[in-house]
Amino acid sequence: MIRPDQWHPVDGLLLEPNALSAVTMSDRNVVVSAGPGAGKTELLAQRADFLLRTGQCPYPRRILAVSFKVDAARNLRERVRRRSGPRLAARFDSFTFHAFAKRVIDNFRPALTGVNALHPDYQIGRDRIVGEQITFADFVPLALEIIESNVYARGGIRQTYSHVFLDEFQDCTGQQYRLIKAAFGQTKAVLTAVGDTKQRIMAWAGALDGVLQTFSDDFTAQPLPLYQNFRSAPRLRRMQNRMIAQMDPGAVSPDEELIGDGGVIEVLPFDTEYDEAQDVAQLVEGWLQEGTTPSEIAILVRQQPHLVAAVLGRELADRGIPFRNEQDSQDLTAEPVAALVINFIRVIAQDRQPDAYTELMRIATRSSASDDEASRFDGQLKRMIGNSRAVVRSPEFRTGEPAPWRVLVHEFLQLVSRPVLIALSTEYQQGTRLDDLIEQALDAFDRELAVDGDPVQALRRLSEMDAIRFLTIHKCKGLEFEKVVVLGVEEQLFWSNEPTAQESEFFVAISRAKQHLVLTHVKHRDRPKGPVKFWAESRTPHQRFLDVARED
Repeated sequence: MIRPDQWHPVDGLLLEPNALSAVTMSDRNVVVSAGPGAGKTELLAQRADFLLRTGQCPYPRRILAVSFKVDAARNLRERVRRRSGPRLAARFDSFTFHAFAKRVIDNFRPALTGVNALHPDYQIGRDRIVGEQITFADFVPLALEIIESNVYARGGIRQTYSHVFLDEFQDCTGQQYRLIKAAFGQTKAVLTAVGDTKQRIMAWAGALDGVLQTFSDDFTAQPLPLYQNFRSAPRLRRMQNRMIAQMDPGAVSPDEELIGDGGVIEVLPFDTEYDEAQDVAQLVEGWLQEGTTPSEIAILVRQQPHLVAAVLGRELADRGIPFRNEQDSQDLTAEPVAALVINFIRVIAQDRQPDAYTELMRIATRSSASDDEASRFDGQLKRMIGNSRAVVRSPEFRTGEPAPWRVLVHEFLQLVSRPVLIALSTEYQQGTRLDDLIEQALDAFDRELAVDGDPVQALRRLSEMDAIRFLTIHKCKGLEFEKVVVLGVEEQLFWSNEPTAQESEFFVAISRAKQHLVLTHVKHRDRPKGPVKFWAESRTPHQRFLDVARED
């Protein structure tokens, strides 16, 4: 442990003054407003390191971080682990709102009474069954009922967490805000909320208008705005600044902070989505040949990526370029048991997979309490991997069919044992969540294997590192990429009953790019086969957004 005045940002990072103040604040709540690229995730990771290393969060108290997406919660957890090491990071809990709510339900379930009472082995499904099953949407309301009505549950949560981080807080709903206020309002817990009203894109889901100001008022939080964008090249920052001038004139950066010629912005018009697909695929292929890693390329679509980007997906597949639709796989890949399944297939299907192999062997330390038992399990696991690799390479093994892979995976999971699998996440302790995720991981592999019958290519398409990513704008928040293509900047895609919602979504999209941003639009998109609502074949460029890309 060190004194607060001895602490310095980890890895020698330089923080702007307000960021450093937010990181080292000891006894006052803070609300940090920051635009894209300002380093909000890094700020929270550095703050966690400060609190843990200096004893501001004293043992055995913990830090709670609440995010809105599985990816964001995982990224923050991993970053704290890198900054502070596994021993200190073990006292850092990073959850989504729903995961935190589920933990409250699991820990204090007996506090639920009446129609909300739940059996110990309750399940999670599509429908509500009194006592037996709840839905995903029930998590926050039930956790709120527990905290508001039960003094012991409230006290237990408050005794556990001395500090609370609230990430992307501009998207907080009224019910989620009530949950935080009920758990930590009028307590000694120190809260740090970060957000950006220009990226408020969850109004459709009930995001609370003015929640940053409400938080500041309710929790007497000190406002600390961040101004620097460390992510994007100068040309891209100037474009973002022009967008900010329309959305929030008071947040515009001075011209002298945006000087430079770095960065590329392209606006590409096309007659049809087939022309668009060919040119964008060729562009992506060129980036890959130049050395850009697939994980640094993103295709963003405002909505319906499985339809809008379908032709581009086929063109990429024809060129042998792996891609994956994050609408289907993003949350899945963040699940420990799904990652375990895919890593096992990767190790037995391909040579030289050190990262995946290391992750597999890490479970040996979870298998038992004693060193002797762990050593025996380690040997068993290595033998199983070796035998499975031999089976896969035998002439009789049908590599292009899913059934033989499923047999090997289930043998592997049986060896690992159910208690070890359950220990991978607290969410696996109730209902069928664990089995459902295993099946989803296998289904995802089956789906990719069916494309070309090549397991290696299927794994590449499932990989975060080996495949380019198709994301909706809602899924891309908090992420950044060297190259970004925003597909279909058209009035038929970027529409909303609230003009500010359109602006926020477009701003989020263009601010994901670090070096190269491409905006496309077409005159005509064929209607997809099958039932589709609200599909216009004739398209109109969203000129007001496209004009922001031009420098006068």
